[in-house]
Order: sequence, then C-alpha cells, then structure tokens
Amino acid sequence: MNLRLRASLLLILLGLPLALMLTGCNKVLAISITPAAGTEVLIVGQTAQYSAFATEQMGSAATTTSNISSSVTWTSSNPLVATINSSGLATAVGAGYVTIAALSSNGVTAYSDLTVNAAATTSGSSSSVTSISIIPGSQSVASPNQTSQFLAIGTTSTGTTTNLTNSVSWSSSSAQIASINSAGLATAVSQGTSTITALYASSTGGTVVGTATFTVTGGTAEQYTALTLMPSSVAISASGQTSQLIALATSGTTGQQTDVTSSAQIAWSSSSSTIATVSSSGLVTGKNAGATTITAELTNPDGSIISNTASITTTLTTAPEPLISLTIIPSSLTVLNLKGQGQFLAIGTYSTAPYTKDLTNDASLVWKSSFPNDFTVSSNTGGGSGATAGVVTAYASGSTTIIAEATNPDGTIQTATATFNCPYSAPNSTFTTGSCYSGSEGSSLISTLTVYSEGLNSSSTSPNWLVTASSATGTADVIHCGPGWTNNAKTGGSVCTATYPVGTTVTLTAPAQTGVAFGGWSYNCQNTAPVTASGPNTCTITMDYDNTVGAIFN
Repeated sequence: MNLRLRASLLLILLGLPLALMLTGCNKVLAISITPAAGTEVLIVGQTAQYSAFATEQMGSAATTTSNISSSVTWTSSNPLVATINSSGLATAVGAGYVTIAALSSNGVTAYSDLTVNAAATTSGSSSSVTSISIIPGSQSVASPNQTSQFLAIGTTSTGTTTNLTNSVSWSSSSAQIASINSAGLATAVSQGTSTITALYASSTGGTVVGTATFTVTGGTAEQYTALTLMPSSVAISASGQTSQLIALATSGTTGQQTDVTSSAQIAWSSSSSTIATVSSSGLVTGKNAGATTITAELTNPDGSIISNTASITTTLTTAPEPLISLTIIPSSLTVLNLKGQGQFLAIGTYSTAPYTKDLTNDASLVWKSSFPNDFTVSSNTGGGSGATAGVVTAYASGSTTIIAEATNPDGTIQTATATFNCPYSAPNSTFTTGSCYSGSEGSSLISTLTVYSEGLNSSSTSPNWLVTASSATGTADVIHCGPGWTNNAKTGGSVCTATYPVGTTVTLTAPAQTGVAFGGWSYNCQNTAPVTASGPNTCTITMDYDNTVGAIFN
C-alpha cells in the first residue's frame, strides 16, 4: 500500500469516531407542524397529510431544520373525530374538533388541530343542507322526568328534505330545566323554558342551525344550594395586575356544578374598591396595597341568595412579567363511550416573547375537574414534556367543568375553564351500543318509536296521510299518526311516539287513503311486501334501540 493511500485511510479512521460522536449528539430543540393550527378543515372521509419539522443542534454546531415526520409519534385527541397514522396522514371520521400532536424521541411535543364537518347526505342527492326545522317547534310537558322527542328535518339546496336527527349536535340552553341526548330526546328537569338547538355542519363548510322551545309547566324552578369560588385567595400587585375568579354553583336536585361566573343571576362586589375592583365576570384588578374581600352572590328563582367570598391581598411590588391569560383548547370536548378520553391543552399568553407557550405539561399548572370521581383529569407533577397532563376520562355520563390553574413565580394564579361531556343515549341506528351507555340490552329496557311524514308534499297534496301501529300487548292503533285519523276524538299528530320493550317487533301500516299516493318508508324498515302507491303498505321494525321512521307520501 503506498504512503498516500495509507495516510488517507488513517484520516478516515481518525475522523470516524468524531463523526459518530457528532451524529449521536443531535438534539431536537423544537418541532413545528404543518398544516398550522386553525387552518385545516375536512369533511368526513377526507384525509390530510401532517408534517413535522425539527430544529436540531449537532453538538456545538449551528442548528439545522429537517423533516422528521416518519420518526415522531403522531396522536389524535379523539379517534372518533379523526385518526392519524404513523406517517402523519389524518383521516376524518366524524364531525368535531381534535388536537393533533407530534412527539419526538427526546420528549419534545408540538401541536396542531383539525376541524371535521359532517358531509350532508340526502336520499339520492349530494346537495347541501340549507336550513333545519325542528319538529315540533315547541313542546310542553307537565312535570320533571317527562320526555319529548324532537326531530331535525333538513331542507337541501334542491328543495328535498332529509332526516338529520342523528346527524346534528343537540343542546339545551339550560341543563337545569331540560337535557337532550344525541338522538333528540329531551327530558324535563325543572320548571321553566329552555331553547333546544340542533347544529349541523354542512358539506360547504358552514353550519346550519335550527331551534325549538321545550317548556316544563310543573315542578319547581332549579335552585342552587352552594357556591364555590376558585381560587379562594389571591395575591396580586397593586399596579394593575389582574386575576380571574371562577364561580361554580351546585344544583340542589342533581348535585352537578355549573360555571355561573358570568351568569345574570350572580353579582360580584369588593369590600374595598380602592384596594381591588372586580368586574361583572369575576376579573379582579389590584389598585392599592392592602387586603379586600371579593363576594359573589347568586340569586335563586325563589329569591333566596347563596354566596361565597375570596380573599385578595395587594402589595406595592412591581407587577412581574407573568402569565397575562390562560386559555384551554378546545373549549369543549365530547366523547361517546364510558372510559372515553379527551385531551385538553393549556395555552398561556405573556407580555414578552415568547408571547404564547404551551403549559399543558408544565409543573406549575394544575388540572382540576368539578366532578373528579366521575370525570378524572390528569396533572403533570413532574413537569416532564413527555407527560400526559390534561387528559380527561369519562367514568359516568353527564358533563363536568375542567379547570386549569397556573401559578406564577410570585404566587398569583391564572385560571381557565372548559367543558367535558359524555352524553347518555340508548342504542340507536348510529351507535348500536349507545352513547356513553353502560347498560346491557334486555327486556327491562324501553325504547321509543317515533313516526313522522318525510318530505314537504304530505302537507300540501296529500292531506289524508295516516300511519298506525299496535302496542306491545296488542292494543290497536296506539300510534295513529297523520291527519287521516278520524276514528275518535283523538286527532293524529304530524309526529307520533310510542314506547315498546326492547326486542318487540312492531308493524306500522299505511292504509289505503283516498287521494294519497304512498312513496315509501325510511331506511330502517324491514319491508315484507313490495311498496305500492295505492296501499296498504306495512313496515316491520325490531325495537333493539330507539327508532325513527319516516313515511313518504307523494
């Protein structure tokens, strides 16, 4: 071997350990994700490719940026809304919002998000839904625990109608007056009137809303029995530093806590406004050194008052450059199964760079749940970036308030709240095991059958439509739905319901009516004979969950 070749080999051998050492010292300093948060919106069934880029330092060398999409761990906060595979490809599964996270091997995490809209579906058409009508538009019941079935009927851009009852997001403006499950079944809680809202994400990316009213005429108005303020004591600077107080009211009937911080029922006051003031939303501002007491008073419908206080200490110290505000994202999460989990993030805002920071796993931040035995939330006491704080698990049906508390170096606290839901719904055509459903199907369970006339033509050209059905014990015509019913003083309504034990087989009949042409049944009927326009026509249903049947008349 000549001298030059031997010298070259020697240099290579000497340099190899150094190269290996530099390679082994690569350190991921930060990760960025594309698409960025707030930019990606999909329709159910669509996909989006996420990419992760790392800022790395190679030993003492300058930092570099590289694509590490295939080496990070990708996660979705709610696989029922969107899944994401090991290479960062996200697939939209159901309507909602999820947080997408990328975790590097040395524990550095970055986040983005994804909004999924449900695709509008109509019989034989891909046209978009332009409006929603809730049937009935108003409903009254006499006392608590009584129920009423609401239907969401969408009208599309082509003028056709479709049943969206199991595709919309149902909500009640006052859970203390009425609750409503994911299938549109409202339950009376206490006396009063609540607005029922159906929200639908259309295929065009917008949202369509329908409303109705639900009135409970009997019973007593909801009363709160206790009021809790969080935090109960705060120390702030007299130079204008602020701190947010949270007020949670405890229901006298259900024991649930509700965030009433900005409620019209609550009044905030300071025992010394020269030391600290408090706004109508519970925001305390330091004015001069001293001590004051902040009082929150909540007035019940019967005029009784419950209250609680928080102690505020203000000092002449210069206000630090602390956390200005704290925000939880998303503001609300819903899971559909017991032991389902959702991930919340806590984002802090500062007055100096970096102006925002992810505090989810920060050791100074504590996560709390208003119902910790039913809905647990994890905190990260160690402060490691790879910990999983902010994860809520549902061990019961209902909802809870999730609270994040961040403590500044001077002891002051910033708080933020969000809601976590696991709504109860018995099995239905969308969720065959039910939503947040712990029971097993059996003869003791009762299911509801709802009948209506699908389409607009039934009210104009076919005024005599009629659908009938017997009870589980054979009582004839328990259901007699439609204006064609003339057998007795009970008229046939536009929407009719009856209850049956789970497992019961129910036969609906659309008898032959003069001037009425029958157009068919909705999808969940098990037809035993071909449909004829002249009738009569039957539809057989096994009540293994709540069912809704539309009868189409031309």
